[in-house]
Amino acid sequence: MRNFSKLKWGITGLALVIALTGCGAKNTENTASDNQTNTAAGGKENAAADTKDKPLTKVKVVLDWTPNTNHTGLYVARDNGFYKEHGLDVEIIQPGEAGADTMVASGAADFGVGYQEGITQARLQGVPLVSIAAVIQHNTSGFASPADKNIKSPKDYEGKTYGGWGSPAESAVIESLMQEEKADVKKVKIVSIGDADFFTAVKKNIDFAWIYYAWTGVEAELRGEKINMQYLTDYSEKLDYYTPVLETSEKMISEKKDIVQAFVAASAEGYKFAIDHPGDAAEVLIKAEPSLNADLVRASQKWISPKYQDDAKSWGEQKLEVWTNYADWMLEHKLLDKELDADKAFTNEFISE
Repeated sequence: MRNFSKLKWGITGLALVIALTGCGAKNTENTASDNQTNTAAGGKENAAADTKDKPLTKVKVVLDWTPNTNHTGLYVARDNGFYKEHGLDVEIIQPGEAGADTMVASGAADFGVGYQEGITQARLQGVPLVSIAAVIQHNTSGFASPADKNIKSPKDYEGKTYGGWGSPAESAVIESLMQEEKADVKKVKIVSIGDADFFTAVKKNIDFAWIYYAWTGVEAELRGEKINMQYLTDYSEKLDYYTPVLETSEKMISEKKDIVQAFVAASAEGYKFAIDHPGDAAEVLIKAEPSLNADLVRASQKWISPKYQDDAKSWGEQKLEVWTNYADWMLEHKLLDKELDADKAFTNEFISE
C-alpha cells in the first residue's frame, strides 16, 4: 500500500478539460435523482420513515487510494445501514488512474475522498470541487526514517535521499522545514519511488519518506521497526491542514443538496460509530476488505479513531483559518499563482452538532 494513500497533487491539463466538460453531463443510472425528497431532514428516525417505501437513491463514492482506516466511517455507514436509513444506496469504488478529484469533478462519482491541498489547486485551476467534511481534524503526516538512519530533525536531511511521488510540493515542504533550522535543501537528493513500499525502499535506495503515521507508522510498531518521525505540524501551524476530506462538486450541492445532506449525515454516523467503537469498526472494514492486514487495521483503528473529531465541536467541522493558512503557505512557496477564495473551497453547511 502506498504511504497511506497519498496521491500526487494537482490535476493535469487534460484531466481538467475532461472534468470541466464532464460537469455538464448526467449519469441517470448511478447519480442522485433530482426529484428525491430531503431524507436527512428531521434526523435519523424521520429519514428512515420518509424513505421506508421509496427506492434508494444510488450514489458512488470514490476513495483516494487503497481502502484503509481513513475510510472506515464510509464502510460502517454502508454496512451498518446508515446510508440506507438516509435513503441512499452507496457504492464505494477505487479511483484507478483518473484519480478521485477528476472523477468527482467530471460527475463519474458523486462524492470522493480528497485532500485540502488538492482541492486548493483544483479550484485555482477552475475545477469547482468543494470539501464537505474533514475526515480527520489535524494533519497526522510527516517525514519518517528508520531509527538507524539517525535523522532526528530536518537539519539531518542534509546529505540524505528522500523518496517521494514526484510532486513539486514535496521539495517545498522539505525546504520549509529545513529553513526553520537553517539547513540547506540543496544537500537533499530527491528521487521518485512511486508506490514503492516504505519499508522496502528505506532498505534499498532512500533514507526518508513522507508517511501518515496512522498506517505506516503503526505498521512500523507492529513490525518492531523503530522509526524517527518529524510531523509537519511540529514546524508550522500552516501545515496543519485537512487531509483527508470528503469532497463533492458545486453541481451536486446546487442541484442535489438533499442528497449531499443525506450523505454527510450518514457518513457522520459512520465516523461517530468508529470513534465510539473502534474495535467493532475495524471488524467492519476487515470484513469488507479481507485482503487488508487485519492486525494492522485493528491497531491503526485504535490509533486513529480519537483523531477523527479530536478537538472539534462536531465530526467533519472545518475552519476558515485552516484553509487560508495553507493557501498562504502555498503562495509563499510559489505553489500557487493567485489567492484562494477559501470560503468557496469548503462548507460546514451539512455538518450537524
